[in-house]
Amino acid sequence: MARTLSLVIRNLLFTVAVPGLGGVWVPWRILTRDGRTPVAVAWEATAVIAAGIALYAWCTWNFAAVGGGTPGPWDAPRRVVATGPHRWVRNPIYIAALLVVLGQAWLFMSLPVLAYAGAMALCCHLFVIGYEEPTLRRRFGSAYLEYRRTVPRWIPRPPRRAVRAAAGHAAPAGPDAVHGEVGR
Repeated sequence: MARTLSLVIRNLLFTVAVPGLGGVWVPWRILTRDGRTPVAVAWEATAVIAAGIALYAWCTWNFAAVGGGTPGPWDAPRRVVATGPHRWVRNPIYIAALLVVLGQAWLFMSLPVLAYAGAMALCCHLFVIGYEEPTLRRRFGSAYLEYRRTVPRWIPRPPRRAVRAAAGHAAPAGPDAVHGEVGR
């Protein structure tokens, strides 16, 4: 019970600190920088924002339930996670955050927020190729390399073949780990 509560608290803290700041606070600051309250004009954009939030929640749940960790690199899952969205794309958490920001850009018809989303996408990509992928390769070895070979980085697609961990099973980290990733 204490371990579960600790995991819930750690995931909530991460959610407030990282996607909360980058996906909500920064866009709001951009929208209100001139002192005016932004007016929503494209309410259909709320579906994009809701999809991003739901995807993020699903991924965070999987990181906690299957991997025993959080999306934060400093508290990453201890086990390979290859269930749910991670079977379709290697970085669904970044995609979720971008959906939220792009949805806000659309909702408020804001070019500055759209530009921020572009910068955010570039930063995510550079972080993934410069830090995450090399770290995961070292941590999970050949299992990660096989996962990387079969699951796309950014554009989701149905799984090509069964991923052994997809049935909700997880493998300990290491060179014999089941195909999967703990990427965002």
